[in-house]
Formats: sequence, C-alpha cells, structure tokens
Amino acid sequence: MAQQQVLRLGLGLNIQRSDGRIHSAVVSGLNEAQQSITVEWFEGGETKGKEVEVETVLALNENMLPPSDWAGFEQYQPPKPAPPVQPPAQSRKNVSVPLAQKQNFPAQTPADPSKRKSQCVKEIDKIKKNREERRQRVNQNNGGGDIDPSNPNWEFAQMIEDYRHELDASPVSFANQIVRDHRICVCVRKRPINKKEKKAKTVDVVTLPSLESMTVHEPKLKVDLTKFLENHNFHFDYTFDENIDNATVYKFTAQPIIRTIFDGGFATCFAYGQTGSGKTHTMGGDFTGKEQDFSAGIYAMAARDVFDLLRSTHYSQLDLKVSCSFFEIYGGKVYDLLAKRAKRRVLEDGKSVVNVVDLKETPVLSVNSVLNAIKDGSAVRTSGQTSANAHSSRSHAVFQIILRTTRGKLHGKFSLIDLAGNERGADTSSANRATRLEGAEINKSLLALKECIRAMSMKAMHIPFRASKLTQVLRDSFIGEKARTCMIATCAPGQNSVECTLNTLRYADRVKELGPGSKPGKPAPPLPDIENNDNDLAYMHQSLRSQGEEEEDPEMYNFHQAVDMLQEAQDMLVDEHQQCISENKEYLKQEEQILQRVDQDVDYDIEDYARALDVILQRKINRLKTMQDKLNKVRSTLNKEEEVSKTLRRPAKKR
Repeated sequence: MAQQQVLRLGLGLNIQRSDGRIHSAVVSGLNEAQQSITVEWFEGGETKGKEVEVETVLALNENMLPPSDWAGFEQYQPPKPAPPVQPPAQSRKNVSVPLAQKQNFPAQTPADPSKRKSQCVKEIDKIKKNREERRQRVNQNNGGGDIDPSNPNWEFAQMIEDYRHELDASPVSFANQIVRDHRICVCVRKRPINKKEKKAKTVDVVTLPSLESMTVHEPKLKVDLTKFLENHNFHFDYTFDENIDNATVYKFTAQPIIRTIFDGGFATCFAYGQTGSGKTHTMGGDFTGKEQDFSAGIYAMAARDVFDLLRSTHYSQLDLKVSCSFFEIYGGKVYDLLAKRAKRRVLEDGKSVVNVVDLKETPVLSVNSVLNAIKDGSAVRTSGQTSANAHSSRSHAVFQIILRTTRGKLHGKFSLIDLAGNERGADTSSANRATRLEGAEINKSLLALKECIRAMSMKAMHIPFRASKLTQVLRDSFIGEKARTCMIATCAPGQNSVECTLNTLRYADRVKELGPGSKPGKPAPPLPDIENNDNDLAYMHQSLRSQGEEEEDPEMYNFHQAVDMLQEAQDMLVDEHQQCISENKEYLKQEEQILQRVDQDVDYDIEDYARALDVILQRKINRLKTMQDKLNKVRSTLNKEEEVSKTLRRPAKKR
C-alpha cells in the first residue's frame, strides 16, 4: 500500500529538470507498463509537464518511500473510476504525453529493479554533481551568495542564474586588452555586493556578458503576480565587473588622456552614479571603515603619471610647473575647498575665458603634497542626508591638476570630478525648499554636462556650457581639438538599486550614443531664437525635446528658469548687503570726524555740519532703498519658484 500512498494522482513531489533544477510538481498520470508517471507544474504563465521514471522520482523523494518498498510497483493498479484531472484547455500547453501512448510502443517487461535502481542512482549522482558545479560558478559571479529558498526573491535569483548559465561567452579579462584612443570614452563599473546587501539577501541583477556590454535584469510582476525579468542591454567602450581594481580602471580611462595636458590641451575625467555606487572609491581611493586611502584612487594615480611625464625626456624641456586646485559646486555656487570653503565668483571675460576669481592654486612638488591637498579638501566637502542615502554627496567635487609655464601662463589642465549622487537630482519635487533647490541644481548640471559632451562629440557649432555652473567652469574641456573626456559610470548591483542603476546607464548611453536604437552623428538642434541670458538653458531643454528624450517633466524648464532667477536675485541681494555694510563702516568714520570737529572747534559752522550729515544720510537712504528693491525681488522670485514647483510631477511611488 506504500505505493498507493505515494504515487496517487494529485500528489505533490520533487522532480529533476533536464537543466539540473529541482522543483515541485503534481502527479497527473500513471503508466505501470513503462514504470513511469506523468507530472505537471505551472511555469511562465502556463501548465507544463513531462514523463519521468518512477525510480528517479522515488530517488528524489526517499523520505516518502523506503527503498525496501520500491519493488512491486508493477502490481499497483490505479483506481479506474478516477481518471486524471484535466486542467482547462487554454492552460494545457506543452504537456508531455506518456511515451508509450504517444508512439504506440508495446508494453515491455520491466527490467530488474536492482539494475534499474543502480543506473538511476548513478544518473542522479551525475546530475547532482553538475548542479553543484553550476552553483559554484554562479556563486563566483554573484559575490559568493547562494540561492537560498528562504530568500523571498529566490525565484528572480534562479531566473538570473539560468540567464547567466545559458550565456555562450568565455571568461572576460583585461589582461591582453589593448587600450584604445577615444576623444570621448564612456565606461561603466559595477561594484561588489556589500555586507549590508548580503545580510538583506539582495539579488545581484547586473550581468557583464563581455568587456563592452552590460545587462540589467529588472524584476517585475505580471497582473496575475507571475514573476518575470525584463533584461536591459547596454554597450559601452568598457565595462568593469566587481573584480576589477582601481588600477585597471585608471589604465583604460584616465591614463590614456593624461598626455593631452602636456600637449597644451584639457582633459576631464568624471565619475557619475548614485550615492554608494563607488564614485568616491574610484576617484579618491579605498575605504577602511571611515578612513580613505587616497593613494589608491584615480586622483593619486593621475598625479603620479603627471610627475613621471614631467621628468621624461619628451616633456622635461617644457620646464612646466605643477599646481592643484580643489573646489566644490553646491547650489550653483563655487566654494574653495583649499581655502576653508571660501565662496568664489565665476566670471567670463570679453574673450569668453571663464575664471574662478581668487581660486587658490597650491604649488605641488610631489605626489605626497597632492595627497595632502586632496585629504584637506575632502574633509570639508558638503554632504548630507537624501531620500536614498544617509550620507549623500550633495556637491560636485572638482580636483584640478594644472600645468603652467615659468611665466605663469596656463599650459594644460586635468579636471577630475566626483559628481553629486544622481538620485539627489530626483528631489526636485520635494516639499522642502532647500532640498528642492539643491536637487534642481544637480539635475540641471547633470543635464547640461550630458548635452555639452554630446555637442562636443558631434562637433556642434554651439555648446551650451552656460546652462550650469559646473559646465561653465569646465568650458575649456568641451572646446577645441585638444580636449579629451572620460566618463566612469558606477552602478550598484543590488535589486533595490535597479531603478537608479538603469537611470545611470541610460545617462551614460546618451552621452556616447551607443545604445540600441540610437543615431550616432545626429546633428545638434538649431540654437533657440531668444535674446536673453537664459540662452543656453533654453537651448539645452530644446535639445532634449528635439531628441525625443524629454524624460523630465515638461515644466522642468520653467522650474530651472525660476531657480536661476532666484539664485541670481539672491546673489545680487547678498552683494548689495555686503556693500552696504562696507559703506556703513566708512560712513561711521566720516560721522565721527564731523562730530569731533563740532566738539573741538567752537567756531564750527552748524550749517556745514548739517550739510555734511545730510550728504551721508542721503547716501545711506539710497543704498537702503536699493537693497530694499533687491530684497523685494528675492521675495517675488521665491513666490515664483513656489508656484512653478507645484506644477511639477511628483515621482511615482515604487510598487
């Protein structure tokens, strides 16, 4: 009776798939002549089935039937009045028919059960060995994590494992890869799964099929709650997996363009991505707890190569001097990180040369002095809490290595930039004004940076560098044949970061115009026909619309415009206030002198006293009226920004 208890119709048991997977199924039919059963399961929105030998099933479900009871299956007769339950016709797809019925084979005499069992066990052991080997390969790809059935996302993990297992690709390696010369190089770096993600049983959703491609597996649910993956494929100049170190990334990204500054040009390397994706690790160096080893970052590697090239026979005759500057751009304003975050002005002269007024340039004679400057500047960089991260980089940090002649003339400049977390720009619809303005400036600067690089790649007649403060200070990096740019997009591999990862890769894809459906070499849109200082901002938004890329809110242009007007009005008010305070100090001195003459000179003419005091008071009144007008301007622009912000679309909540 043991067989009747175990091999009854509708019984749930484990089965082995041809690819090694083991999952549950139900018995839908019995074939005693062939000593096999038909099982069914639900997968991919449809019912599937197959025929399996009884010995194989029992070997995988030994806890249900002891080996001593295996014999005698051929005497079991299923109850004839109870035919197999058939599912609805529309759901019975790909259901296997018992082999004997399908091909009308005559019934065969069962083989010796002991021999069948021996062969079956050997086959199961072979399948088990293959499964363990496959799991080891998958563990190496996902950072050592195993597919845990208790993980609520184990089904997604299994789908991703199957996808990787089916990839017909040999192991990728940069060992013999040739470094190519790019005017604009766009690459992507995947960081490893961290301890926090492992503890949360986060699934690794990023796969690198080759040295130039990356796939993001986006977990999704159908309306019937069936789980499936949407695979997004991207192609770049290079893709680096979690096993690639900073030295290799530097070799293929920043190092090839460093000679540009010795040849009288401008080079730019920037890291882009969400907070926690590895930007600061890539640019600055490895972290040990809260301490950062700046000697292991791209900043330091670039400095070493600069000094090595400076001493080389090819460039030593140029007699160049090296200096560095370090500043951040926060809220549309520039702060000097090597001068205790002193605020600096960005001005453009009549020759369209952009200067950061009074920016401190520190002469450096060795790599150690460069590292000290980086350490001092990083310690005062702005950071804070965001909706996505508790310690977000809220500013763009710009470190520059500058070459000048002995007479002080600029020869070349290498700008290395750790951009603010891109999730920060998503806070443009925040109810808090400070966060909203901060996010708007980051959003605008990232859009402007993308448009400037694309215009540079297409050799457009106009480059909208005035659209943001970031692109304004980097103007020289986008103009001229001796300009080289490298972008390192960093992405987190976890399932919870898939939205930010896709946004990062789409941004990088647009920069290089390499993605599916893109149109390389598409001409830049015509310059908008407007006659005001908002030229480049309007140009940028019109360019986005002309490319069919208006992923942003249609009201975003009006919002950016309102924020610019507010920042301009605020700067004018602050300048006026500072000038008023400075003049008041001078007026106080003049008033003290007048009073002193009145007190000491008995013949002092009271009319002269009144006239002198009236002049001072009138000047004060005029200055206060001017400041009051600028204060009213700030208030009106605050109201305008508030009104426009209410028209912005709120970001959709994640399901």
